[in-house]
Amino acid sequence: MAILKILEFPDPRLRTVAKPVTDVDETIKRLVSDMFETMKSAQGIGLAASQVNVHLRVIVMNLGDDDIGQRVFINPEIEVLDGSITPYDEGCLSVPGFYETVDRPAHVMIRALDGEGKAFEEEAHGLLAVCIQHEIDHLEGKLFVDYLSPFKRQRIRKKLEKIHRQNA
Repeated sequence: MAILKILEFPDPRLRTVAKPVTDVDETIKRLVSDMFETMKSAQGIGLAASQVNVHLRVIVMNLGDDDIGQRVFINPEIEVLDGSITPYDEGCLSVPGFYETVDRPAHVMIRALDGEGKAFEEEAHGLLAVCIQHEIDHLEGKLFVDYLSPFKRQRIRKKLEKIHRQNA
């Protein structure tokens, strides 16, 4: 397993739309394993392959405190099941140190392949519903800062650019 480099906003590669996975082979399984290692190292709960500069439709998630909570979503799709919206404070490994409230549908159906390539579907509420939508946004080249006002988005961008310059 390897820890991969997480791209950070405003890196333009985060805007790349991911391509569907055609075969869940050993390369994809290794990617999933590396993504879990990377996410754990960064103390995150979700990671899309786009965030590690692999533009395939792969998401890993762990909403628990152990390996039992590990989830894999390959080629995920969601269907909104209920029009109610839930505000949720979101953060992102690609926008480190910033948390903002984003409104998202509260109840969705997830359809995806698991880490072995087996199709499944699952109803999601609460944190799982928010996380899957957040991570699917990454696969579409979208970030949670895109839901913010232009002023807030620009403020975050400038702060992160300054940090990047200092670390270069």
